[in-house]
Order: sequence, then C-alpha cells, then structure tokens
Amino acid sequence: MTKVKVCGIRRVEEAQWACDAGADAVGFVFADSKRRIDVETAARISASLPPHIMKIGVFVNESKENLKEIYSTVNLDFVQLHGEESVSFCENIDLPLIKAIPIKEEADIIGMDQYPGELVLVDSGKGPFRGGNGTTFNWEYVEAIPLSHQLILAGGLNPENVREAILKVRPFMVDVSSGVETDGKKDRKKIESFVRKVKSV
Repeated sequence: MTKVKVCGIRRVEEAQWACDAGADAVGFVFADSKRRIDVETAARISASLPPHIMKIGVFVNESKENLKEIYSTVNLDFVQLHGEESVSFCENIDLPLIKAIPIKEEADIIGMDQYPGELVLVDSGKGPFRGGNGTTFNWEYVEAIPLSHQLILAGGLNPENVREAILKVRPFMVDVSSGVETDGKKDRKKIESFVRKVKSV
C-alpha cells in the first residue's frame, strides 16, 4: 500500500491530524519557504509523535554540519535534499537521505539512480520554491522508468488527483503539502480525505 507524507507541518495539531488520519510520515521545511519552521518548534512537534511516524527534514544546499545538527536535534529519520547537492556530497554526509529531483522535462530523470539511499523524490520543477508550489509534472516521465530507488511522488497532489497519480506511477510514497491546505494553512478535512483516497487505491 502506498505510504503518505504530509509535508510543511508547523504546528503540533497539524502533525496530530496527519497521524490520526493514518499518514506514515510528516515533513518539516527548514529551507526558504512560506512553510519554514524553526528547529526548536520542529523538535517539540517531533517529540509529540508516535515512534512509527517517519520524520523528514527538507533542506536546500545546507552544510553537512547543519544537516547533522538538525537531524539529531529534531530526531529526524531522513534529510530530504532539494538543492544542487552533488552525488559525492550525498555519499559523504553519512545520514539517511532522500534526494529530491525537480522534473520539468523527461531528460531531468537522467542520473537519478546515481544518488545513494533507497529513496528518491520527484517533484515538479515549476514555481518559486524548491517544492511546495502546488504544480504537477507529466507523470508519464517516471511511470515506466526502472529505478534502483523507491520513488516518492510529489508536486501538486491533492485529494482529487492522487488516485490517478498512484495508478500511473505506482510510487512507494506520495508527498502532499499545499494540496491539503486552505488559505495557506493545513486543513484537517483535506488531510483526512487525501489519506483516505491513497489508502483506498
């Protein structure tokens, strides 16, 4: 069954909504974003979560030292890297990682298999931020590629389109942020609807 990550969590109650709905992971954004969270708040939310919930930190071109410090302080399970981090950088940080690949065109999938780790995230390459822009990409680019990684699908997913996305791409996990928000804030009913749609596929 496809797993669900609710990203851009900023409040304890939002994390609780995700847990109660049956999500498998939550994401904290430490990069430049309207959903950015400070380390202390993320650590407090992380400590409130049951142990089976994956905690993933989102970073853009962060230093190895800061990655390790935040990973430890927040008790993260993965660091998710959305910048220009090289394969060698990823191999040398010695942390469980998810490399995010922005997809604008089919050629953008070339080289994805070079990154270490079991997971890779594909996101839309459109919009002002490195993720969380609410835009989709052409899922046909990734639905047929043989991968050594398990795929996390992100980019413009919402309760209306996630079933089609799962049937096309067959990802290990889907990642939602703006698709479960109303007026820029997490919406409990949308989170519940999204998770329900995913788990019904």
